[in-house]
Amino acid sequence: MAKRSNQTQSGTNIQEVRQQNAQASQGGQFGTEFASETNAQEVRRQNQQAESNKSQNS
Repeated sequence: MAKRSNQTQSGTNIQEVRQQNAQASQGGQFGTEFASETNAQEVRRQNQQAESNKSQNS
């Protein structure tokens, strides 16, 4: 098998891995994935409800 300069012995594309690492270090793929699942308005409502419950229990 001829060795390709942009792949490891197991066939991993080195350039693609470097790109993914750079994206991850900038908060790319994972940062936006989790941010898009968070409903800020719902979190604020839950926080407000928790504060209200805390003051009632004091």
